[in-house]
Amino acid sequence: MAIVEVDRADEQLQAQAHVWKYIFNFINSMALKCAVDLGIPDVIHGHDRPVTLTELATALSIPAVKKDCLRRLMRLLGHNGFFVRQTNRDGEEEYLLTPSSKLLVKENPINLLGFMEEEINPVFVSTWHYFGEWFKTTEQRLFKMAHGVSLWEYNSQHPEMNAVFNEGMASDARFLMNIVVRKCPEVYQGLKSLVDVGGGTGTAARTIAEAFPHVKCSVYDLPHVIATLPKNDIIEGIGGSMFESIPPTHAVHLKWVLHDWSDEECLTILKNCKESIPSREEGGKVIILDMVVEEKKDDPDSTEAQLLFDVLVMLDVGGKERTEQEWKKLFKDAGFSDYKIKSVLGVRSLIEVYP
Repeated sequence: MAIVEVDRADEQLQAQAHVWKYIFNFINSMALKCAVDLGIPDVIHGHDRPVTLTELATALSIPAVKKDCLRRLMRLLGHNGFFVRQTNRDGEEEYLLTPSSKLLVKENPINLLGFMEEEINPVFVSTWHYFGEWFKTTEQRLFKMAHGVSLWEYNSQHPEMNAVFNEGMASDARFLMNIVVRKCPEVYQGLKSLVDVGGGTGTAARTIAEAFPHVKCSVYDLPHVIATLPKNDIIEGIGGSMFESIPPTHAVHLKWVLHDWSDEECLTILKNCKESIPSREEGGKVIILDMVVEEKKDDPDSTEAQLLFDVLVMLDVGGKERTEQEWKKLFKDAGFSDYKIKSVLGVRSLIEVYP
């Protein structure tokens, strides 16, 4: 056994802390879910002033014996940037929301609660215990290895999970599309029609239709997904498979779709997109909302989020997050002439692809 050298002890202790951080990282997710399950963001949101620990415990019906446990939970969540912690003139801790925790308030129309519930669902979390074993097999999807069927098959067989998944995607669509239509309105102006491929329950298409009434918007997805589409007179639901064909349209919309599939599968989807739209001169294009991976040393949080998502889609569905060069090759191989990237959506980008 190697002897710990005194002059390297500090380095090794720091390394231990680093290892521990990632061993226990799951606690951060579970603490956040606990806060949401208890309704902590909603209680703080409902006050017009900072909420003291005593007020919070009372509002949540926390037994007196657990009051200090609540304080320690809030300490962790405060350290992680979800709540502002301060001490009032009476020496008691009190709390305020941060921009991050505002996205966990039920009354917030662009909250991320559905997305969080989907990703921390036990069905998904249990999958990760097979990660190491997966590397030694030829199976491309960890989810299938863990559950016997692909994610899409699982959802079609389990209506309750399909509902969780669809609400997760709708939650993200409400958040992102609210920003897209305001920051990038020029992308949708001038369009006559748009088909949102893989659009789930129609949240993205509905947001576009409401912001740009001149655009006829449709959702194209698997029949069991379209069956859950809310009935309304704004968007049309069309059942089918994007691997077979895509309905004719002025523009195809792909929000968080291509990262779910391999390069070969993406080529099939993109070629079908190209066949469904008119020429560039007539305004035809494909609009992609997805990540463009870039390792930015000055923005480690965004880089880490992209890299985490890359591993997530690799394991759940056999997909990948792509660099600009990987996107460029896909577009060229699918027969497109040009593309334009707008890096204005945080960890994601808006890409316009032209035939």
